[in-house]
Amino acid sequence: MPKLHLKPNRDRAVRRFHPWIFSGSMNRLEGTAAPGDVVDVLAADGAFLGRGFYNPNSQLICRMLNWQDEPIDAAFFQHKITSAYRLRLDLFGINAPSATNAFRVVNAEGDGLPGLIVDRYTDYLVVQISTLGLSRFRNEIVAALQQAIQPRGIFERSAGAALHEEGLQPVTQVLAGAEPPPLIHIHENDLHFAVNIHEGQKTGFFLDQRENRVWAAKLGKGKNVLNGFGYTGAFSVYAKHAGAQRVVTVDSSSAAIELAKQNFALNNLEAVPEDFVVADLFHYLRSTTQKFDFIILDPPAFAHRQKDVENAARAYKDVNLQAMKMIEPGGLLLTCSCSQPISPDLFQKILFGAAADAGRAVRILGQSGHAPDHPISVYHPEGRYLQAMLLHVR
Repeated sequence: MPKLHLKPNRDRAVRRFHPWIFSGSMNRLEGTAAPGDVVDVLAADGAFLGRGFYNPNSQLICRMLNWQDEPIDAAFFQHKITSAYRLRLDLFGINAPSATNAFRVVNAEGDGLPGLIVDRYTDYLVVQISTLGLSRFRNEIVAALQQAIQPRGIFERSAGAALHEEGLQPVTQVLAGAEPPPLIHIHENDLHFAVNIHEGQKTGFFLDQRENRVWAAKLGKGKNVLNGFGYTGAFSVYAKHAGAQRVVTVDSSSAAIELAKQNFALNNLEAVPEDFVVADLFHYLRSTTQKFDFIILDPPAFAHRQKDVENAARAYKDVNLQAMKMIEPGGLLLTCSCSQPISPDLFQKILFGAAADAGRAVRILGQSGHAPDHPISVYHPEGRYLQAMLLHVR
C-alpha cells in the first residue's frame, strides 16, 4: 500500500477525524500511487492515521475514508451504505402514510463517503460521484445500493465544476435496472410533486429544503407570497395549499415554471397563469410594483470556492435588499444561501447590510439548515452549506 507522509505538526486535523488533507500538508509519497488510488496516511513520526483517496492533481490531495487499518473494498462500501440507509429509515419510516418517499440516502462526508451523493425518488436512486477515487469503485457502490435498497433502477448524474479538478468528465447513465421515466411523482408531507431527475437542478428536487418548506406552509396562510428563484414551485405549493391568498413564482427557466404549474395541478391547486413568471429575479424585483407579505428567496449557489465569496456577497446583498424594499410593513422574508464558502456569520452580516441600506427594521425569528437526511459530521463543519433565516421586516 502506498504511504502518504505528512509534514511535522500537520496531523492534528486528521487525528481529529477531519476528512480533508490539503496538498500543503504532504511531505512525501512512499511507493507509487496513481491519482484516485487508496493510500495509507502516516504522521511525520510514521504513526498510522488512516486511509484515503489520493489525488495529486487536486488541492485536496487526500480525502480520508477511515481511521482504522481495514481494507477499502466491497464490504467497506456495503457497510457504509447500509448504515446510511438504516439511518434514513429511522428518520422517515418505511410504511408511514405521511412519510416522504424521496430523501437523501448518502450525503458524502456526512456519511463517511466523500464525493458520493445518493438520492432516492420512490423506487429509483440518483447517484452523483464527484471524486476520482470513488469513480474507481462505481461497481462496488452499485452492488451495495442494490443489496441494501433493491431499487427499480439506479441512475447516475455526475456533473459540476468539481469534476474538472478531480480529472473527471460529466456522466449521465443508467447504472443498473430500469431507466427512470421522464417524470417521477413523489410525495412529501401529503403533497405531491413531479420531478425531472434527467435534467433538473441537483438530482431533480431540493430535498434539503424539506423542513424549510414547512415554514412556508405555517406562515403563508392568508398572505401574498413571492417565491423567488422558485424552480419547480415546491415552496409555492406548500404556501398555496396552506391557504395563501396569492403566490407568485418567479424563475429564469421556462421548463421549471411549466413543471411548477404541473405541481399545482397535482395538488388540485388553481394555477393562475400570471402568477407564474419566467424572469431573472434581480430584474423582476427592480421592475415590479407589487408588494408582498411574505417573500421566499432560495437562490442557486453564488459561491462555489473561496475566490467567489466577494462577488457572491454582493449578489446576496443585492437580492435581499431589493426583496426587503418590496415587503409590506410587518411582513416576512425567508432567505437562504446554499453557498458553502459563505459562513453563517458572513450571511448574517450580508443581511445586516441589506437591511440597513433598505432602511428597514429587521429581526431574526428563526434559523435553519438542511433536512436531517443531509447529516453533517461534527468533525467536518465545511459540510454545512445550506442556511435559512426567517426575518421579520418592519
